[in-house]
Amino acid sequence: MATDPRPLIVLAGPIHPDGKALLDKEARVVVCEDETEAGLVKVAAEAQGILFRIRPRCTESLMAACKRLKVVGRHGVGLDTVDIPAATRLGVAVVHAPGSNSQAVAEHALMLMLVSVKRTLAMDKAMRKDGWSTSRAGNTELGGKTLGIVGVGNVGRRVAKFAGALGMRVLGYDKYVPDDELRRRGAEPVKSLEALLVQVDVLTCHTPLTPETRHMINEKSLALLKPGAIFINTSRGPVQDERALFEALTRGKLAAAGLDVWEDEPTSADNPVLNLENVVCSAHMAGVTGEATRQAAMQVSGEMLRVVRGERPDVLVNPDVWPRLGQR
Repeated sequence: MATDPRPLIVLAGPIHPDGKALLDKEARVVVCEDETEAGLVKVAAEAQGILFRIRPRCTESLMAACKRLKVVGRHGVGLDTVDIPAATRLGVAVVHAPGSNSQAVAEHALMLMLVSVKRTLAMDKAMRKDGWSTSRAGNTELGGKTLGIVGVGNVGRRVAKFAGALGMRVLGYDKYVPDDELRRRGAEPVKSLEALLVQVDVLTCHTPLTPETRHMINEKSLALLKPGAIFINTSRGPVQDERALFEALTRGKLAAAGLDVWEDEPTSADNPVLNLENVVCSAHMAGVTGEATRQAAMQVSGEMLRVVRGERPDVLVNPDVWPRLGQR
């Protein structure tokens, strides 16, 4: 029986069927159900491409064990689980799907804001218990409030547009985006995080996780917020110091928080933040819509196939690798 000559691409977990179908046209595709590094290496030892989802992390040891590896793909936007310097040293291209879930995450951030200011969870609970005797006091509006956006990229610019449509004053802090571009994205630029924090009624984070942004939201930064401010995070959990966040929420510094991401994921069931009635929680699912899942799968699959064919991908995270890889 003839051996299939097509390159092997291993999926570290299932992806949208349309993305798999795209890969199937040009590659042998195997889905690895084992979420451990050892399990994935066993399946992908001869693979030219590996598409990573949640687990395992894309480590140097994993890539080094796959001797024919040319490309690793990250299903989605975030790259904090990929050892990019190691991939470059090993001659492995890194691709992902920037923008694929931006609309979904921006909508989720807006939803968390609205649920927080409208006290949706408390009203629902009270209505079910007390009916029409429920207190109507305590609700507020986003219109007229000041929103601070930390990170005005693909997601942040959409949040700015939503907020502007609601009549909010929108401020943006992003040291990597010029002031004129920030204005085009719907946010008035602010030069420092500290200058942003003292002005806002609602703070929302849309930054990648880097050494610079880790614990950016901490005891010191939270102290700069107005009493009664609202905090939203749909970026990465370690951007926030949850101990400091808990203190701010229980001592009245923060009126509410909407959290889709957590310092440790999955977060522990005994995380004290989960017990607070002024916190709206979700399980890192802001970008997990049917539309976004399909877009991410299609986008990153197409990028991986380009590398396997010997073509430079449209979005190459580590361009320094291409002079070597393009000649292989």
